[in-house]
Amino acid sequence: MSSITFIGLGIMGLPMARNLTQAGHDVTGVVRSERGRARATDAGLQVTEDAASAVRDADVVITMLPDTPDVRATVTTIAPALREGSLLIDMSTIDPVATRDIRATALPDSVAMLDAPVSGGEAGAVDGVLSIMVGGADADVERARPLFEAMGKTIVHVGPLGSGQVVKAANQLIVAGNIQMVAEAVVFLRAQGADLESALEVIGGGLAGSTVLQRKRTAFLDGAFAPGFRLALHAKDLGIVQSSAAESGLSLPLTAAVTQLVRALVARGDGDLDHSALLKLAGELNGQDSTSER
Repeated sequence: MSSITFIGLGIMGLPMARNLTQAGHDVTGVVRSERGRARATDAGLQVTEDAASAVRDADVVITMLPDTPDVRATVTTIAPALREGSLLIDMSTIDPVATRDIRATALPDSVAMLDAPVSGGEAGAVDGVLSIMVGGADADVERARPLFEAMGKTIVHVGPLGSGQVVKAANQLIVAGNIQMVAEAVVFLRAQGADLESALEVIGGGLAGSTVLQRKRTAFLDGAFAPGFRLALHAKDLGIVQSSAAESGLSLPLTAAVTQLVRALVARGDGDLDHSALLKLAGELNGQDSTSER
């Protein structure tokens, strides 16, 4: 069993850390607020406010932070305290170029690093069934595999460091596009007077079925957009796709369209809603209330 320091105990990070604790690992969470301390303690974690002291004796340090600057700042701060031979696993979703740069400029050679972003949302984190896309050296991936197995169901080594972030960017593009098309289908179904609940049930059983349709079905039916994955974070992720695509000279027109729709919702103040709130905007563009009348 490993001694783990977990930095980033948010909607996703806290249940991930709890699952590591329940698997028998010794987990210390870095928290700064009283509310965060109480939640982490209730989850069975040891807690501290001092990240540098927490990582000093850790076998593994896991970061699960909102954006690239957060990861860079955190790693730069804790790097001098990291133990020789320890492993840093960044499970945030950040820019793949930045991931490689952080490895090269912020970490000593004696510390190994993996990038291992996840997919599955809050429900997947709570249930320990996340999809984890891992970039890094073979030996480091195998060393971390027992930890990944405590947090996820589908664990795939996708290439060298930074590859996990590339695959996660593609994942976020597919998710956003899928949500938008389901949202437009809901608007179409309502306009035609179809029974929405029955329609989504039969569509979900055919070729058009998807994990998005399954997990976001209640939101589509009820117009309840409590955050499982916030629009603001999805906007950030789609920005990573666009910048990486631009560097490669790619033309991704539908990516641009769905990115603008997500950004429009964030700009008007809906960034803290779940990404299924794309239905809100699709409905409004067509004079519909996003809340079902069932």
